[in-house]
Amino acid sequence: MDIKKIFFFFFIHSLLIYSQVKLKSDREAIMNMCGCFEIEFNFTETFQHSKDKNYKPSKDYSSKALELAIPIINEKKFISIQHLLIVGSDDEKYIIKHWRQDWEYQNQNFYHYNSDNNWVFSNKEKKEVKNQWTQKVFQVDDSPRYQGSATWVHVDGKSYWENTTNAPLPRREFTKRSDYNLMERTNRHEITDYGWVHIQDNKKIKIKSDNIELLAEEKGFSPYRRVDIEKCNAAVLWWRENEKKWSSIRNIWDDIYASKQNLSLKKEYDGKKLYEYLLFSDEFNETDKHLKLINNFLIN
Repeated sequence: MDIKKIFFFFFIHSLLIYSQVKLKSDREAIMNMCGCFEIEFNFTETFQHSKDKNYKPSKDYSSKALELAIPIINEKKFISIQHLLIVGSDDEKYIIKHWRQDWEYQNQNFYHYNSDNNWVFSNKEKKEVKNQWTQKVFQVDDSPRYQGSATWVHVDGKSYWENTTNAPLPRREFTKRSDYNLMERTNRHEITDYGWVHIQDNKKIKIKSDNIELLAEEKGFSPYRRVDIEKCNAAVLWWRENEKKWSSIRNIWDDIYASKQNLSLKKEYDGKKLYEYLLFSDEFNETDKHLKLINNFLIN
């Protein structure tokens, strides 16, 4: 056999082995974000850029929580993780459906946030997302939040993923702030010896017509410290009882995303937000009512 052919064969073989090992390391890092965690949410505004002399920065924000992150779909190139908050006392615990994150390998289809409850669909070429994972983040009602693609990095004993993308205001802000309508988020997820940490470097931006104004920057630091899974048993049981309902809702949203069209949502319908119907009303526990409800929030 020609020496060049032999070299080429071993070169391709080595690339395939590396690709398989890399994919395995990526999946292990993502799955390490699952489990029962004690969490801290910490945010502080670091720099103010507003030209308004009366600008008032957000107060420092800090809170703690117990949360279950459960893998509801675990495939070779797709992992979906549902987060469930556990609140209340040891004697009486309440479960609150929290955010969801989907991880998709070499995804090409994106819904990028464009302010004021609008998401713009785009398709990337294969070469743009080669070896990358897209993190898709969803609201508590499984409506879209933000998406971004990047490569998981495993070097010097560290595993991390980092991306910058646009997002709606976080819940801790949109009930208090109306002076900006877009957050540019730089998210870094890093696996640690105690669990993992979510580090954010965010920009608060006001978009009006063609005018874009940076009002402020903020730092976020949220460590997820792994604890015994028994602390989250109440959330495990809650999910078993409610999984069918939320699977139905996810399927409806998946059909909407599959249209590959720009997406605009109403903030309210008949005086209520979507999450208020789905989380706090027993009327919508039945799956046959989900499609009509969600359609009422779509702006054609």
